Amino acid sequence: MLSQKCKYALQALLVLARQNSDELLLVSDIAERENLPKKFLEAILLELNRNGLVRSRRGRGGGYALAKPADLITFGQVVRIMDGPLAPLSCVSVNYYRKCDDCRDEQTCEIRKVMRRVRDAVAHELDGTSLAQALAEGKGRAVLEG
Repeated sequence: MLSQKCKYALQALLVLARQNSDELLLVSDIAERENLPKKFLEAILLELNRNGLVRSRRGRGGGYALAKPADLITFGQVVRIMDGPLAPLSCVSVNYYRKCDDCRDEQTCEIRKVMRRVRDAVAHELDGTSLAQALAEGKGRAVLEG
């Protein structure tokens, strides 16, 4: 399940993705637009900054912006930064693999086979969806609903 921290990170990144790449936004502006707790959002943006997804400038005229184009930031990157592995079990994780203590044989484990398919499907969707694509999909829905 996606943590609230990760969901807030995605919301903040989508706000930044809607902005001109040269325009910096204050934490308070992002928090207000998305109705997010400012202190929690500050910690999230610091983590995104440390991981190279956003850039910041302090002081007057400061704020946050995306560190790279929205089409180069995927949901998968954000989820891994905020929540860790995508895999439901460590034995099927690509980046965080760890053998299960109670598994007799990974090659024949029925649970592992199913969880690997789950992991692959989740990774395919999250790694295949950029912030730019999500925004485009949202605009498409707004036009259809409007």
